[in-house]
Amino acid sequence: MPSDPAPTAGTEPAVGTSESASAVRTPHIVMVLPSLGAGGSEGVVSFLANIWVERGWPITIVTLESQATPPYYPLDARIQLVRLNLPVGRYRPLRALWRAVQRVRRLRGEFKRQSPDLIISFLTRTNILTLLAADGLDVRVVISERNNPELQTIGRTWSWLRRVLYPRAFGLVTMTKGAMELFPQDQRSIGWVIPNQVNLPSDLQPRRGNKIVAAVGRLVEQKGFDLLLEAFARVAPAHPDWTLVIWGEGPERGRLTAQRDALGLTDRVQLPGVTKRPGLWIETADVFVLSSRYEGWGIVLMEAMAAGLPVISFNCRFGPDEMITHEQDGLLVPDGDVGALAAGLSRLLADEPLRRHLGATAASSALRFSSRRVMVGWDDVVHTALTSRDRPG
Repeated sequence: MPSDPAPTAGTEPAVGTSESASAVRTPHIVMVLPSLGAGGSEGVVSFLANIWVERGWPITIVTLESQATPPYYPLDARIQLVRLNLPVGRYRPLRALWRAVQRVRRLRGEFKRQSPDLIISFLTRTNILTLLAADGLDVRVVISERNNPELQTIGRTWSWLRRVLYPRAFGLVTMTKGAMELFPQDQRSIGWVIPNQVNLPSDLQPRRGNKIVAAVGRLVEQKGFDLLLEAFARVAPAHPDWTLVIWGEGPERGRLTAQRDALGLTDRVQLPGVTKRPGLWIETADVFVLSSRYEGWGIVLMEAMAAGLPVISFNCRFGPDEMITHEQDGLLVPDGDVGALAAGLSRLLADEPLRRHLGATAASSALRFSSRRVMVGWDDVVHTALTSRDRPG
């Protein structure tokens, strides 16, 4: 099973020129995901599409979102963007079923119209819809799980559909070995473990020294911002000149705001929403914290490390322990232990030499996940899907 996209040291190819890619001439690839908003999967799709279209490959991105929704990440004008105008939302059961049927129909119609050489789908529910829509068509589908399948809540119906439909995919991509190991052997037989790339914006203008602790993510229970607020409340009195900024948007905003105020942190914690441009949060941060209950990878953690920020993270499944070597390039604390998070955070805030040391080492460690290395893995996905005879398309 292919599992490590990193080439041998000293032979790293330039982005867009991997050996696997050179064996496949101008394949038409359709990439499917719910939206092109601010998120890790959206960033990966945008990154891949931009590289592949630069080679002259016909690339189409199909999303479920509304027609007028602008992409958060820059996209090459040569990429064909198709929005199905069936955005994800909360619906009553019958309405949700009807919307799912509509999505499958429109996806199938788009696949027939596009007649691609390969379909790559991202995120669990979209993977299921894509497999249903491509059933019986002469095209291979590679699905990509972007979260922790063990802990992610998708409901009994979707879980059953995943068990039934995932074996129909040609191949499976996960971001960690732990996530891959949760799937049956027959699905892992053609599988790739490919972490997210670290691709910081070139126009970042760091403004350190503001004593800001940053956290980033969708405002949902998974991200554990409620645990972070508890931890920060414990250390705030001892570090009165530090501020916590939680970047992101989501359904938990009201609850988190109420918790912040109840903890007496109204003037110490900001929730400014989504950054106007990718990576903006990195410019003003002095410390980064990942408080997630679980992750698929945790791209913001690696982005913080790549930017030279000292980081502290719960050792949640999956991702952090594959990025951080404790005490060398960051701090890992036991999963969900608010007291340990508070103690580690207090230690960082009080020790500037430690922050400088961890930040410098983190930037060096992050080179393991460069865009060039990650691209090798995705090129192998395309090459294998279009040339292998191991599994019917």
